[in-house]
Amino acid sequence: MKLISTRLPDVMIVEPKVFGDARGFFLESWNGKAFAALGLNLNFVQDNHSRSRKGVLRGLHYQLLQPQGKLVRVTSGAVFDVAVDLRRSSPHFGRWEGVELSDENQRMLWVPPGFAHGFLVLSETADFLYKTTEYYAPEHERCVLWNDPEIGVDWPLDEAPCLSAKDQLGTPLRLAEAYS
Repeated sequence: MKLISTRLPDVMIVEPKVFGDARGFFLESWNGKAFAALGLNLNFVQDNHSRSRKGVLRGLHYQLLQPQGKLVRVTSGAVFDVAVDLRRSSPHFGRWEGVELSDENQRMLWVPPGFAHGFLVLSETADFLYKTTEYYAPEHERCVLWNDPEIGVDWPLDEAPCLSAKDQLGTPLRLAEAYS
């Protein structure tokens, strides 16, 4: 495995070693020792799996208390995955990073606690898997407005995305409860 830096110093692309031949491929998506050797000592408590259709945008979500670190990947299809720094003490507060994750590139993204997270489905459908460092706590979940001009995420959209009611009512960054 190797880590690839992004514009946000704490958000990392994880590129696993893929062993492929005529039969298909094999990769390790999680190995605690390998991640620790890369400087990421992670303790995951929950795995999640979602399937969405093209044009679905989920996010930008975070938990104010019990903040979750997320190791995310796509096992079928492709998404544009986004992390936004919500740590007010960070010099990168309000900045975002976006990367394509797909079953073709096999990349993963490490989104540490203190960041909002979301993704847009680019393929006909996408299966999205993520490991979290904290349990889901709906009472602490918050949502930053996906198209807040102050953040300025450059979503690769051809038309308006399909959003949940919750995501339609996201809070602008300037009014959002953020981390200190």
